[in-house]
Amino acid sequence: MPEQTPYSWESAVQGAIEQLADALKQYEPEPTTEEIGHVVRVSNGIAVAAGLRRVQLDEHVLVEGRRPGIVFGLGPEEVELVLFDAPDLTGAGAEVKRTSETFQVPVGEALIGRVVDSLGRPLDDGGPVRSRERRPAERPAPPIMHRAPVTVPLQTGVKVVDTLIPIGRGQRELILGDRQTGKSALAVDTVINQAGKDVVCIYCAIGQRASAVAKVIASLRDSGAMDYTIVVVAHGDDTPGLQFMAPYAATSMGEYFMEQGADVLIIYDDLTKHAIAYRELSLLMRRPPGREAFPGDIFYIHSRLLERSTHLRDEHGGGSLTALPIVETQAQQLSAYIPTNLISITDGQVYFSPNLFRKGILPAVDVGKSVSRVGGKTQLRAYRDVSSDLRLSYSQFEELEGFARFGTRIDEETRRTIEHGERVREILKQKQNEPIPVEEQIPVLLAVKEGKLDEVPLNKVRDAEEAIRKAVRQQAGEISDLIRSGKPFSDENREAIIRLIEKAIEPFAEREDLSA
Repeated sequence: MPEQTPYSWESAVQGAIEQLADALKQYEPEPTTEEIGHVVRVSNGIAVAAGLRRVQLDEHVLVEGRRPGIVFGLGPEEVELVLFDAPDLTGAGAEVKRTSETFQVPVGEALIGRVVDSLGRPLDDGGPVRSRERRPAERPAPPIMHRAPVTVPLQTGVKVVDTLIPIGRGQRELILGDRQTGKSALAVDTVINQAGKDVVCIYCAIGQRASAVAKVIASLRDSGAMDYTIVVVAHGDDTPGLQFMAPYAATSMGEYFMEQGADVLIIYDDLTKHAIAYRELSLLMRRPPGREAFPGDIFYIHSRLLERSTHLRDEHGGGSLTALPIVETQAQQLSAYIPTNLISITDGQVYFSPNLFRKGILPAVDVGKSVSRVGGKTQLRAYRDVSSDLRLSYSQFEELEGFARFGTRIDEETRRTIEHGERVREILKQKQNEPIPVEEQIPVLLAVKEGKLDEVPLNKVRDAEEAIRKAVRQQAGEISDLIRSGKPFSDENREAIIRLIEKAIEPFAEREDLSA
């Protein structure tokens, strides 16, 4: 029997290498074709290109191999492109190349703590964004069967909102009002209040002044909120294309975390500027203008954006995306085109009144014109126990206050109602960038509901509130845990809180001299 040659790994590897080398020599790649067009004309962020017969709507294209754009309109011979970079960098005759992909943005953990533009390019000094995954900016909203009810509250840290206009995780709550009334301040306070709550926050600035955006970013950095926040910025001097794409890109970044099971808060500041950017693009493309010169599909532009905010079922990730879109009104006109569109899309609104702002009632939230159509179902039980009568008593106070201004003689009961309402209004005031945790809000609200502050002079109510909050931080550990758990108060718990309140406000409980 002939002797067998022993098996050698070296000879086997060498044989495989020789076979691979022979195969590579015989390989002939199939010829590929690229569809390349050219720019015909350029106008203020819009380009018209020819030679792209197979291009698709919303496809990402590259002008001169490096400048991004997106297909926004299709014609028989020419296509309309929205350019993201400055239009003066592109001229007629420039080469336009297809990518055969929809426009995508980077997503993932690498974006947290960063400031980026609508394309995901860094605007801070943190170096390039090293993201491993990209997703289309335009994505279909989750189907109805993938959505779960909104069951968990999203605490803003602002007493008047958490008490009377509560927001749930997965809700879309509109913030609207005239300019410079505190809309962005509420949004920033909500972001700051998410510290330690496992909520990823995204602040999307659309068409804002660079100084205003820098102020917001500074507030977030000073409070430590940038540790869990992504800032997407399209400045007012950026191209209309960047401003239009910003909220969609920010939403895709948020959807990544939502599908991983995380809770996400996204703020669009503001969608009025977004609508104006889309109107500019549409008019440049000679699309028919409609009401207030906005194109007819402006409602669809915003509805397809906000419909992406939801709470997913556990089998589809279980995360949530809460949207707080901001819209600016002109001279308190809630019936204008864009505000009415967004009111009909969202699940409620927080209205900021310039009249309250001028009176120094901050935050200037008009309780009568604000509503939450979902958040009340998610509100902690302690809030329902203490805030059930606050809205009614505050509304009665506002009505009676109008009569009292005329110097009309009022009876004792009416006077007490007005005095109680004044203390409710004083308690609902709050400083900017100082969100209050829920365990400190509830005792303060209970104090005003039970009339414990009616004996405190109005100019000392804020001091009494601070004394109550300090006492809660020092003494009410078990009660604080009970409030955060969402369980109902027992009679013993309520009495314990009232005793704590009475002791804390005892130094301030002196009647004002009404005869003075």
